[in-house]
Amino acid sequence: MTTRGGRLGRALAGTPAGQAARTPFVLLVVALLGGGLISLLLLNSALNQGSFQLSKLKKETTTLTDEEQALQRDVDGHSAPDALQRRAQELGLVPGGSPVFIGPDGKVTGTASPASPPAPPSPPASPSGAPPNTAVSTPTPSEAPPGSAAPQPHQTPGR
Repeated sequence: MTTRGGRLGRALAGTPAGQAARTPFVLLVVALLGGGLISLLLLNSALNQGSFQLSKLKKETTTLTDEEQALQRDVDGHSAPDALQRRAQELGLVPGGSPVFIGPDGKVTGTASPASPPAPPSPPASPSGAPPNTAVSTPTPSEAPPGSAAPQPHQTPGR
């Protein structure tokens, strides 16, 4: 019986030593799992932040694209031939006559002639029953006395 008791005593004596050897391994595994979970959390947070920034930039791009299209429509409207003609008439410009060219040798081709004065603008028809417009008009640059600065009508904003 002594052999049996001796084995039991050795088996019981070896158990604390085996548990003591497993403790660092268990702590290492727990530390690795914890570090992995924290890394995944940080990675997920970074991806979410990038997603929010991407969403913000897409909205900003859409807004800027809409603004660009609106500005392009304005430019197209102001550069249309009828708009240019109306604006030129407002500024007192008149169509030129036949062109005159100077050749490379200094020879003048064509005949210069002064431009004809613009026809006086016809007053717009007022709706029936409406009082006539009593606003004071500013003189056009051609009507202004020399040396005086006449205000420019319809300055285009931002230009």
